[in-house]
Amino acid sequence: MLIAKNNVKRQNLPPETRLCRGHREVNPMYQNIYDSLSRQHKALQLLEELLQEEYCVLQQRDTNAIANLEFSIQELIRQLASEKAAVVAELAGTKVLDYASMLPEEQGEALRIIFQKVDDAEQLTSRQASRNAQFSLALLDQSSRNLIALTSNVVPGRLETYSRYGEMNKRNRHPQAAILSGRL
Repeated sequence: MLIAKNNVKRQNLPPETRLCRGHREVNPMYQNIYDSLSRQHKALQLLEELLQEEYCVLQQRDTNAIANLEFSIQELIRQLASEKAAVVAELAGTKVLDYASMLPEEQGEALRIIFQKVDDAEQLTSRQASRNAQFSLALLDQSSRNLIALTSNVVPGRLETYSRYGEMNKRNRHPQAAILSGRL
């Protein structure tokens, strides 16, 4: 697993608190949300690096390397989704910024800062993914046009050709059916 959870041993403290950085008692819900957002931020930074690498590999048109990167990217996205789901479950429908406003000033500010970092990283990652998608579609369009050009050069222009049995091609010997009108 690329994103490992920080396991802090609980010491003999009441269930609503635990010892944390600076020897202050911190709400475990706050700590879980902060840790998850921190992991999301790091994962999004890694995702952006992978997407930039994918863009370079797309330019080189190395299909094997692209496939390998895609597996890593998809796994990282899956892990990001599970981290987001954990935050949503922890907050039970409350928004992160609303929860941050309910916390003491120092904790609320720390949560707002990490949330903003996650949001900024998501925006950068989204832009890079969009660039990659546009480039991939352009390569697909170019390949499709090349394939059409090649097949049009290979397919005979006239349909009056010999079949594989050495006979004239009977399929298109007669013109297309036409509607006849009149009296019989």
